[in-house]
Amino acid sequence: MPKSKIEIIHIDDDIIVVNKPCGLSVTRDRSGSPELAAILAGQLGPEAANRLRLVHRLDKDTSGVMILARSVESQSLFCSYFEKRLVTKTYLAIVTGVVPGREGKIDAPLVRNRKNPALMCVSVVKGKKSVTDWKLLADFGMACLLAVNPLTGRTHQIRVHLADVGLPLVIDPLYGSSRPLFLSDFKPDYRLGKNQAEKPLMERLTLHAYQIEFAEPQPNRPGCFIAGLDKKFAACLKMLTKHNPKGPSAFIDADDYSRIMNARSIH
Repeated sequence: MPKSKIEIIHIDDDIIVVNKPCGLSVTRDRSGSPELAAILAGQLGPEAANRLRLVHRLDKDTSGVMILARSVESQSLFCSYFEKRLVTKTYLAIVTGVVPGREGKIDAPLVRNRKNPALMCVSVVKGKKSVTDWKLLADFGMACLLAVNPLTGRTHQIRVHLADVGLPLVIDPLYGSSRPLFLSDFKPDYRLGKNQAEKPLMERLTLHAYQIEFAEPQPNRPGCFIAGLDKKFAACLKMLTKHNPKGPSAFIDADDYSRIMNARSIH
């Protein structure tokens, strides 16, 4: 269940920046659960919440940093930043598979799946141009941590692109596996007490919108907004770092683990 209160990272006259929880829709959906604006109404007041406008979107099951405009004029301005690629979005993705090198680019056009319009798929003939850059942050053996930058903004882009190159998210019910991640999956000496059942270490989508950075920062506004990991994601990353064969040396840059756990900028 999403939090009953949304973490507000930044607020000014033009925008509000939040850390959206996993499982919370940014628009009203068929589930009947409160959407982002409805929860923010309880924090900002209905009048302020009703003026909020979407600048970009996150999947319901993706957590992380989101910018909302507080007026139509601000919405138009910030949407233009995204359209002109003056904004760099960085996601953290825990994936499975063999990573081919330290970094790469995925250029694969995407289109709605004809058999299931709720899904996206790669189509060289009918797809719209879709480009994603990725960088290896840590190799844990059974899983890897990537920093992912989508250069275009297609639905499910990161999830489809990573799966298409053999690096699906460790947990992704739509494009990979829905099986939860357990500590026993990678801790060699894991033992349970008698008559105890192991609880999942993580059950949610292993994708988090970590950072949004502006190419042209404005006066009196940070040029970079960072959404810290939720408790489950942070605990999972901590255990993967502790119990993989290389330990903390699994990180290519040893400082990245500290940066991520303390919600500091990564590049």
